[in-house]
Amino acid sequence: MLVDFRIFTEPQQGATYDDLLRVARAAEDAGYDAFFRSDHYLKMGDGDGLPGPTDAWITLAGLARETSRLRLGTLMSPITFRHPGPLAISVAQVDQMSGGRVELGIGSGWFEAEHTAYGIPFPGLGERFDQYEEQVEILAGLWGTPVGETYSFAGKHYQLTDSPALPKPAQRPRPPILIGGGGAKRTPRLAA
Repeated sequence: MLVDFRIFTEPQQGATYDDLLRVARAAEDAGYDAFFRSDHYLKMGDGDGLPGPTDAWITLAGLARETSRLRLGTLMSPITFRHPGPLAISVAQVDQMSGGRVELGIGSGWFEAEHTAYGIPFPGLGERFDQYEEQVEILAGLWGTPVGETYSFAGKHYQLTDSPALPKPAQRPRPPILIGGGGAKRTPRLAA
């Protein structure tokens, strides 16, 4: 049986990019297989959270250039933080920068306080999950559209018209998408 060893960090609790870089390099040197980080804007629980949050995808872009073997990803990026079009661009670019080592963990979002603190809409769970389902479909559609063709999507929450669906991730057909959530009905269907 093959076992992957992966490290997970919660930088919103108080970590700089340099702190995360030290952890990622130490993990790679120690033989770990992956470095994952949360994607939150506020600290939780004890601690002061200083110096403040680091952006997940900017951090991973930096780590992509500073590591050579570790898989890199989020656990989990709330779908409420980013429109699926720009998210697809960011993830594809970091995947290119890393030579195909990205994994995208996404979820419907749960921490209302960070949404309120930064002016991000936080609809009810049912609506967030509807958005979640559309985002997964859009990400796969953008990454799966052949170069030279366009992608369109007409959903309840998102509309894309004739997107060039670029850039493409290094991994084909796409980077792994890790589905987060605790729902007993809709989450397993989305992950299937």
